[in-house]
Amino acid sequence: MKRILIIFCCVFLTVHAASSQEITRMLFIFDASNSMNGTWEGSTKIERAREILKQTITDLKDIPDLELALRVYGHQSPIKPDYQDCNDTKLEIPFAANNHDAIINFIENVEPKGTTPIAKSLEAAAGDFPDQTTRNVIVLITDGLEACDGFPCEVAKTLKDKGVDVTPFVVGLGIDLTYLNDFNCIGRFYEASTLKSFEKVMKSVISDVINNTTVQIDLNDISANATETNTTVLFYEAGTKKLKYTFMHTLNYQMNPDTITIIDPELKYDVVAHTLPKVTLKNVSILKGRHNHIDLNTPQGLLKVRINGKSTKSNAEVIVRHTKSPNTLNVQKINESQKYLVGTYDLEILTLPRILKKNVNITQSNYKYIDIPGAGRLWIQSYKPIVGQIFLRLESGELEWVCDLPAEENQGSFHLQPGEYQIVYRLKSATSTDYTLYKNFQIIAGDNISLKL
Repeated sequence: MKRILIIFCCVFLTVHAASSQEITRMLFIFDASNSMNGTWEGSTKIERAREILKQTITDLKDIPDLELALRVYGHQSPIKPDYQDCNDTKLEIPFAANNHDAIINFIENVEPKGTTPIAKSLEAAAGDFPDQTTRNVIVLITDGLEACDGFPCEVAKTLKDKGVDVTPFVVGLGIDLTYLNDFNCIGRFYEASTLKSFEKVMKSVISDVINNTTVQIDLNDISANATETNTTVLFYEAGTKKLKYTFMHTLNYQMNPDTITIIDPELKYDVVAHTLPKVTLKNVSILKGRHNHIDLNTPQGLLKVRINGKSTKSNAEVIVRHTKSPNTLNVQKINESQKYLVGTYDLEILTLPRILKKNVNITQSNYKYIDIPGAGRLWIQSYKPIVGQIFLRLESGELEWVCDLPAEENQGSFHLQPGEYQIVYRLKSATSTDYTLYKNFQIIAGDNISLKL
């Protein structure tokens, strides 16, 4: 199946701070190349794109201080096996007030024919705006990559160098996301698989343009730099458990926190970053018409418990508690890494016997390795069911309980930490303590030992 994608690209030209009376000019660049004749969602891509764009233009009719324009590419020269017109891009409907119907009429009648000169169209679009003193926006709608010799990344860089910020919104339909790497130089993208998700992204783009209210979640490290990421962030209506938004925190291609455009500025929020332990910021207000920063102090390092040397068992769990709390914070596995907030933690490593590590210090961006000895295996066999317990002999000579023997069984195995042990037992059927027996044994990491009882 041919790869398909729909891309929305917003380009914001640098302007003065917007006031309520400032004009916003929005240029739509519409793909009418031959590939838009392809099928998608029970129709052609051109028909689906027409539906969404026509509805979008209609929704914008009542927005004050907004002017629209339409540039189209790929609609003038049919593509041929030996030729493609890479200059096939034209401003069809210039900026004007109340030209919504003209744009809708053109979209309804344009027919896909030619190639996909994205770079040429972006470059030409910069000259479509009457002046640079207004808030100017470009929305690019296309179903594919650059088909000519142009380089959209270079054009995007040139526009940025002139004070233009480029942010694409990509909706990929059943494609390998590595195919979209060519757009990383322009900005962020989203994947979607349905017409509904296409429509949702478009509404998000328009909401960003019209409302101009954006949010950036800064997960700060120990130096107050927003470098932490890959954490779920939840927005609850302040003072309640009503979940309003869920985000997986992301750094964009410039390694800055991604911008969020769908936050309702009319509410206050309790913001929860699900680090370990979680970080909560309450009663957060979103300023309408502004780019808002929400700062959460989430400096993190990594913990990994490793087995040092040979072992008869490679998997065990580690209970992690914050030093100041008796509650279990997390249970992680040996040989797996986990992030924790900078601080000190107590570990209970569920080997036999258990290993306790107090005041383990986690530092910014560093690995904290805890090495433990490998286990050895004890095999026991008895001719009749027995009851008994295994003890570790401490240096003081004291016996410390490790575990009970399995009831109703004649055999069993145990992965034990290296050391000197004693097993105390008797036949289950015995009716006198005089039948109590014991055996001493030694466990060596990686070795097996058998006891016949």
